[in-house]
Amino acid sequence: MTTYTNRKEIPLNEKWNLDDLYAGLSSWENDYKQIEEMAEKLKKFDGNIVDGQSLYQYLKLSEELSFVFNKLYAFAMLKVDEDTRETASQVLQDRAKQLSVKVSSSTSFFMPFLLSLDEETLNHYIASEEGLQYFKEDLLESFRYKQHVLSKEQEELLSQLGEALSVPSHTFGMINNADIKFGEVTIDNGEKVELTRGMYSKLIEDEDREKRREAYKAYYQPYVQLKNSIASTLSAAIKNNVKLAKIRQYPSALEKALFGDKVPKEVYENLIHTTKNNIAPMHRYTQIRKEKLMLDELRQYDLSVPLVSGVKQVISYEEAFDIMCKALAPLGESYISILKEFKDGRYIDVRETPGKRSGAYNLGVYGIHPFILLNHQDDLDSLFTLAHECGHGVHSRLSSEHQPQITARYSIFVAEVASTVNEVLLINYLLNNEKNPNLRKHLLNHFIDQFKGTYFTQVMFAEFEMRTHEMAEKGQPLNVEVFNQLYEGLFREYNGDEIVFDEEVKYGWSRIPHFYRPFYVYKYATGFASAIHLATKILEGDQQTLDSYIEFLKSGSSDYPLELLKKTGVDLTTPYPIENSLKRFGELVEEFSQL
Repeated sequence: MTTYTNRKEIPLNEKWNLDDLYAGLSSWENDYKQIEEMAEKLKKFDGNIVDGQSLYQYLKLSEELSFVFNKLYAFAMLKVDEDTRETASQVLQDRAKQLSVKVSSSTSFFMPFLLSLDEETLNHYIASEEGLQYFKEDLLESFRYKQHVLSKEQEELLSQLGEALSVPSHTFGMINNADIKFGEVTIDNGEKVELTRGMYSKLIEDEDREKRREAYKAYYQPYVQLKNSIASTLSAAIKNNVKLAKIRQYPSALEKALFGDKVPKEVYENLIHTTKNNIAPMHRYTQIRKEKLMLDELRQYDLSVPLVSGVKQVISYEEAFDIMCKALAPLGESYISILKEFKDGRYIDVRETPGKRSGAYNLGVYGIHPFILLNHQDDLDSLFTLAHECGHGVHSRLSSEHQPQITARYSIFVAEVASTVNEVLLINYLLNNEKNPNLRKHLLNHFIDQFKGTYFTQVMFAEFEMRTHEMAEKGQPLNVEVFNQLYEGLFREYNGDEIVFDEEVKYGWSRIPHFYRPFYVYKYATGFASAIHLATKILEGDQQTLDSYIEFLKSGSSDYPLELLKKTGVDLTTPYPIENSLKRFGELVEEFSQL
């Protein structure tokens, strides 16, 4: 694999073309001034929206501003991510952030104004101005929150408490990112060095069990030492969430979190119950892991090491793109032609260089096209990342092409469906075309572990969140002992009885940042299960599922997430899609055990 020391060395066709946003900085500056002027105009609507016409004028100008601002901000962000050390790009992004504050300030009056209207007045405005038909669904969606909005004085008081309510999350962030000092591990020359997160992710997969154990103990050391402080922040975060739900008159904290996507709590509960009723293959996989590693006792630090050793595939970017297109052929010629457009049109930034943002993402810019950031390493993981991000990219492209601006952006609830469908089709293609038994085992192991991390672990986290919030709602105490007992019990339920527990297992709750953004992780699991269900049907040649899936990709947020998925045949209010995906997991484990 070629290593690049700077962006100039990278072939042009492997760098994204930001000229599609702005051909020069003067155009960016012109848009900056235009947004400032538009923001000033919007501010003047405060107190002056008195009929349908003035409401329409405000919303129309606000959407125009949003279009230009998203383009302007995207350019600044993408420039920074090319090289995070570049001062000129940082200045652009800082200015874009300052502009965002200015825009928010000039439009902050609108939502309180809208929710102060009675329904009859709003409907009269909509009926009297034809242009408001375009904004109708959006207005009524905002209005749906009216029953949970307090008086103006109470809302002002709550907004003043906003910073205080975010203290638990902020405190945990500071502990977890700034103050944590991990224990020491032994490197190859025998020297002791302080563990880092990057080192841990590699060492916990090391074939040397003693290295794994040492890294595991060093990683958990600060969390165990800080257990009371972290328990205090998590307890406060949960109690704050419960209090806010009560103040805003939601039946529970869970229902408050699900309200935005219009998801009934039965969907959340069904995810947990159906998973636990079909947990046997997960326990079987834990048993296989113990047998394959030839261990008398299986420990938590044995759960991440690959079970197939000696496999190192080199897959160039060109080869990866070609494999992806062949694997995704079941999605149809038009889908593949969009992927080729991504490559030929230079929508993808491929290579890792010093200073470039790590990881990978897709950024859809309405009216332009998606931009995809990669750090391609010519390996199997990079092939999967390419397929994953291109799934998001096609979703963005089709939604942008087939939806007006107001409904083009899709919700997080459905976002992972498009990316995971691609990954399932890819693994299926690779397994069907791989004759080497060791590589087949490696591929199966890769997919099973992905299934475990993206699905089972997230469902376990979701149950932990639900149970702790229910305790708070009943006035029960939340402390280290309570968290430990609950987490340890759930870990055993989901992973099986084969594991011998070290002291550290029960402190797993203390290191999860997602718990400070409650009832979010379940979306990973529902998205993954939905994708498994859809991909299985598509591979069976079900034309109706394929057609409805392509329509789903074109739908943006034109309906609520559950309704969009129902049109593809995935009804998450029933156990069937979850059962179907878990059946597929069972088949993968069975095939792996036979190999």
